[in-house]
Amino acid sequence: MQKTIQAQDLRAQVATVLIAADSSAEEAASVAANLVLANLSGHDSHGVGMLPRYVDAVLEGGLRPNTGVRVLLDSGSLLTLDGQRGYGQIVGEQAIALGIERAKTHGSCIMTLGNAHHLGRIGHFAEIAVAQGLVSLHFVNVLSRPVVAPFGGADGRYGTNPCCIGVPLKGREPFVLDFATSRVAQGKMRVAYNKGIQVEPGTLIDEMGRPTTDPGVVVVPQSNGLFGALLAFGEHKGYGLAVACELLGGALTGGGTWHKPTDPAVRAVVNGMLTILIDPIRLGTQAVFEKEALAFVDWLTDGPVAPGFDAVQIAGEPERATRLRREAEGIVIDAITWQEIVAAGLKLGISLPS
Repeated sequence: MQKTIQAQDLRAQVATVLIAADSSAEEAASVAANLVLANLSGHDSHGVGMLPRYVDAVLEGGLRPNTGVRVLLDSGSLLTLDGQRGYGQIVGEQAIALGIERAKTHGSCIMTLGNAHHLGRIGHFAEIAVAQGLVSLHFVNVLSRPVVAPFGGADGRYGTNPCCIGVPLKGREPFVLDFATSRVAQGKMRVAYNKGIQVEPGTLIDEMGRPTTDPGVVVVPQSNGLFGALLAFGEHKGYGLAVACELLGGALTGGGTWHKPTDPAVRAVVNGMLTILIDPIRLGTQAVFEKEALAFVDWLTDGPVAPGFDAVQIAGEPERATRLRREAEGIVIDAITWQEIVAAGLKLGISLPS
């Protein structure tokens, strides 16, 4: 049976498990808040369902609690940072704070962050930047089990490699585009598998390279020990963007790219991220930027609404609406995911409500 939990209770329970996994109370609270925010935003794939994998990663040594970002190079508007396998939610926020400071000072900042454990929902970092009036671009690679097939390929060769763009809109909520370059995020397949539901055709191939709607092919090993794979969105276009994310988020950051056989026993998820921050004030286009951005958004949203839709929206609006609803109604967690969270706590001697 699914479980409905209020956000504040869920934060407290997740933090308790993280503290048992050697995080400080402050770190545990920050990571728990980030995970729950993903659930509140409607992205359960990046929410508290990741906790069991985090616990396993700590126990295997691939995730290091209480580890901060290390500055490898600081030349003003250029920053090279090492996440040192710390919680991505922690080192990511530390990195974006450094980048914002540089962009405010120099007008822009190009920042690389390598070797960070799972950064979670990348839109969170864009939201932090746009709140400071900055344009924010992020290209991310994923070093874990390769779960996405290249266009024309029949097995997984790289990760879901997210791309994110945040743009502030004067006097309004920002435009925050945050998406995996696969047709759906891997975490959404875990959620679908735990719920026992099929996924849309055209999303997956099985371990033999054949189309399937069974999310289990990318969640658990199949009869031959192999996994299936997700497909890129937009065929060759999404595939090309995924490759760009791997080259920019992986190779350029120094964090590395994926080019080795799968080891399903390894639970750590390592991200690299290239971030570009731009201050429109320092660029000299602030006035026209504000005017034209609002004019274009109004042009989009003032148009006729297609059948089956309530309104024309821009990126970021669905997440904000979902947050309001889930803050009021609570967060629904399916029974299997909650069992996995309870089991993760038990590994550390923590008993959560079953």
